[in-house]
Amino acid sequence: MRQQTQSHEAREAKLNALHDQLTTSVAALTTSDDWRQAMEFAARFRSRSFNNTMLIYIQHAIAHAEGRVPEPMPTYAAGFKQWQSLGRQVLKGQSGYAILAPVTGRFATKTPQNSESWRRLSRGEKPQRGEVARTRLIGLRPAHVWDMSQTEGEPVPERPMPVLLQGQAPEGLWDGLAAQAQVRGFTLKRVPNAAAIGGANGITDYLAREVSVRTDMDPSAQTKTLCHELGHVLLHGPDNADAAIHRGIAEVEAESVALMVGAAHGLATDDYTIPYVTSWASSVPGKTPVEVVQATAERVRRTAVTILDQLDSTQVGTGDPPGLDRAALAAKRETPVAELRSRDEPVAVVGL
Repeated sequence: MRQQTQSHEAREAKLNALHDQLTTSVAALTTSDDWRQAMEFAARFRSRSFNNTMLIYIQHAIAHAEGRVPEPMPTYAAGFKQWQSLGRQVLKGQSGYAILAPVTGRFATKTPQNSESWRRLSRGEKPQRGEVARTRLIGLRPAHVWDMSQTEGEPVPERPMPVLLQGQAPEGLWDGLAAQAQVRGFTLKRVPNAAAIGGANGITDYLAREVSVRTDMDPSAQTKTLCHELGHVLLHGPDNADAAIHRGIAEVEAESVALMVGAAHGLATDDYTIPYVTSWASSVPGKTPVEVVQATAERVRRTAVTILDQLDSTQVGTGDPPGLDRAALAAKRETPVAELRSRDEPVAVVGL
């Protein structure tokens, strides 16, 4: 019993240390450029939650400063056994980057509408006849990933990378974004200039179910604008009361979605217009700026991933090594914890 208590206390200490490191790194995002760089990095490591991308980012920076890794930016991040599945081994003496991994449990009930009726299934236990079973988050635990430069072994396949000229839009991106807006019931209108839509580059009319984009811009700018408006479509409809109250944050979210989708296609990100973080992160009553930044960034990441997953265009990697099969590895584990794709991580992880 004493050993279990000590183990629990050690885990809690590690989680507290990760929380402190994460809070410090998020609080350091104060300028527009800080936010842009964080979103660009998150686009290249979008298989993980925003919180975990920040933890990887800061720990890799420390490792580089200490001379433990050769490059200032990580390439691919994966767990110990994940690298082994690709024929690579973590180099001796290389410390992994601690991240927050969800711990899940299985619950069952015959009356799912009654929140008090769910019971925890023990390991290997199956639901009874007539019961519904669901997986729920029951906690977090520290897990570790390593950058590819911290490993050796079989070569990792190279992904095809998008190559773009100045002002050029990625092939197929406009059509893919337009299709997603249309699937959600919005008609796409291309207007001749900003005067036609009140001086804006683009506009989303929720009542008329229309998205308008001006055409007197280069193809890259038009595509960026369409993605911005698609961000509004996905996040800020009239049923979203928060979007109306915090209009400044809604614009940050839409522009950041466009930034992440653009970065995932190799587009330059320095021309995206993001106001100073300190100006909008302090605008939500009852929330600290760090909480607002984390929640906003995670909403942006999830929305960008939703868009990117439905596109056939050539994109940069997600942060997972090419060839990694997470599902196959997860199926071999008895307990469904750690190293899950971040799109499956529950929202409860946000803020840790």
